[in-house]
Amino acid sequence: MSAGTASWGRLGPSDSFHAVGIVGAGAWGTALAQLAARTGRRVLLWAREAEVAEAINRDHENPVFLPGIPLDPAIRASDRLVDLWEAEVLLLVAPAQYCRSVCRAMPRSPAPVVICAKGFEQQTGTLLSEVVAAERPDVPLAVLAGPSFAAEVARGLPAAVTLACADQALGYALVRTLGGQAFRPYWHDDVIGAQIGSALKNVLAIASGVVMGRRLGENARAALLTRGLSELMRLGDAMGARRETLMGLSGLGDLMLTATSLASRNTSLGAALGEGRSLDEVLGERRSVAEGVWTAKAMAGLAERYGLDMPIARAVAAILHEGADLDDTIQGLLSRPFKPED
Repeated sequence: MSAGTASWGRLGPSDSFHAVGIVGAGAWGTALAQLAARTGRRVLLWAREAEVAEAINRDHENPVFLPGIPLDPAIRASDRLVDLWEAEVLLLVAPAQYCRSVCRAMPRSPAPVVICAKGFEQQTGTLLSEVVAAERPDVPLAVLAGPSFAAEVARGLPAAVTLACADQALGYALVRTLGGQAFRPYWHDDVIGAQIGSALKNVLAIASGVVMGRRLGENARAALLTRGLSELMRLGDAMGARRETLMGLSGLGDLMLTATSLASRNTSLGAALGEGRSLDEVLGERRSVAEGVWTAKAMAGLAERYGLDMPIARAVAAILHEGADLDDTIQGLLSRPFKPED
């Protein structure tokens, strides 16, 4: 398949992409590079940090973001975005708040862009598909989302995800490009729903971590995540997502993984807050990004824009960005008036 293909409708039942560019060499980007190399693709991984690219090329390991996992020697890394020009498909894995600037800097090729970052743009409150479409209006888009810890994918452990793309032929070509025995992408055409589920789950994971860190118990955490799922549905309804998408891999599935394990960056951040540590202290110790921190503010803005009852998302935003007292916020949630569950 050539990056210059003009009509994605011409893709045949066995077509796939052979040259894959990965935009971002964090843990997830590195895992996707490993995945693509494992399926026999020609892989170029762009790293913002020159030392990360050098380590991958020299030692076949990403010691900064995915230490201890040997990488396929066929993976080639570069700190020059221009080197992605020959890619037939680009996987955009830069943190959500940098997607716009990275899109502006990427080579202006016709290659489809698969959004693999999770979140909303905080400044505008827009979906990442809207951000990419604004910067690259002539490029086909897809979204990869679902329960997928990077280290497990890189090691070849089983995972299933959503590959959302409005063009079915392109969607299946992307599935064939990345899919294998252990990594199972399911095509879907609900691009909006796939993004909403994968973004809001990070905010709910921070709340789940707070419950863990504050030792409020498993009953409280189950209740919080169930009510959080209701908030996810309300936002999805308002933004045009389909409920079956939100109950699938990119919604409920991702929530189950991210919000129940301290291996999650967002859950562990919430747990640290629940133990009494400050946000600045926790973030200062990390090089990886907890997307829920920035998505929470966007979610609070969307709740206001659409007139939605999203008390958990609002509470997380207030704790992270408005200096709200943790115990007062928890008490406020527990003091809400009784009402029908639905």
